[in-house]
Amino acid sequence: MSTPRTHLPPVWLLSIALVAVAANLRTAIASVPPLTQTLAADLGLSNAALGALTTLPVLCMGVFAPFAQRIAARLGAAASVELAIGCVVAGVAMRFAGGQVWPLYAGTFLAGVGIALAGTLLPGLVKELFPPERSGLVTGLYMLAMMSGAGASSALSVPLKGWLGSWQASLGSWSVLGLVGALAWLPVLLGHRRHRAANPTLVVSVGLPWRHATAWLVAAYLTVQSLEFYSTLAWLAPSYTARGWDPTHAGYLLSAFTAAQLVSGLLGPALSDRITDHRLLLLGASVLGLLGQAGLWLLPTAAPWAWALVLGAGQGASFALGLVLMVDYAASPAASARLAGMAFFVSYTIASFGPASLGALRDATGGFTAVWMTLTLLTIAQLALAGLLRPDLRKVT
Repeated sequence: MSTPRTHLPPVWLLSIALVAVAANLRTAIASVPPLTQTLAADLGLSNAALGALTTLPVLCMGVFAPFAQRIAARLGAAASVELAIGCVVAGVAMRFAGGQVWPLYAGTFLAGVGIALAGTLLPGLVKELFPPERSGLVTGLYMLAMMSGAGASSALSVPLKGWLGSWQASLGSWSVLGLVGALAWLPVLLGHRRHRAANPTLVVSVGLPWRHATAWLVAAYLTVQSLEFYSTLAWLAPSYTARGWDPTHAGYLLSAFTAAQLVSGLLGPALSDRITDHRLLLLGASVLGLLGQAGLWLLPTAAPWAWALVLGAGQGASFALGLVLMVDYAASPAASARLAGMAFFVSYTIASFGPASLGALRDATGGFTAVWMTLTLLTIAQLALAGLLRPDLRKVT
């Protein structure tokens, strides 16, 4: 159900603002893995503790997802996104003082809260603010911006350390990108307040669809996909530095993984506007992910760049199409936000244990073979779940 676009900024300005905010939703996570050896040496952190730096924001993304609806009910969704990006800016800026352990983890926690609020509310805002025939394309732009931020932060973490003189400055410098997002979102905030006042039916219940079978299926799909994605993000670069790669080159490998997501993350949702049965896209993306994970497990030194690109293409499309599911299986913008709140709570909370658990598995086994085997098995589960996501499933209302 759409509402009149009264008082809203033009679509092009909304798109720019969405891109500026989305670009900040993975930098706090992706900027860390290329610097893990430096962090371990300076702070004396174990592999499990380093994995927790990726685990913590993902856990926040799960635990705080339900609270996003309550905050949006009080402030409005657009105002809540502005608050969220402020939390990201403050949390990332705390890393300037990361010479001790507590500012590093405290800042990561605060940034994770901001990512949780924004990530939960943006799918509903896409359904509310943009024409319905453009929801897939806009979701692709959102994904493109998010993965661009992740790719840039992983590629530049080590070079920025050299240019700025410390890993603290390298990690903290991404707060500048957050400031850009906060400023770009201001026109949306002002326009949405007037739009919300003109459409009071947008203010609805914040209950989550716990008894809805479709919501649980979407949550299960996102759970296995998120476990794979965040675990790969945390351990792809370290697995090759452990093989003797230079940290800069390992960071570039992670950037290749995220760069492939730029293409597939835009292409998958754009195609979803034209293909009715999205299982075709979901299954294709899952097969690509399976090939990449299996390559990293069975033939890690044969073609690492190829495996990273294939895996990135599969994971990028898989996640972007997961965002499309928030719109597909919702009858209204409010229902989309409710579905996102529940699905993100379940998926991110469970997925948050992936990086640290696999770090502990690596510590126990002395290598990364068991890590990539586990992720390959998870991709098989993703493939099975994708086949169940029929277009005629009952929508969340």
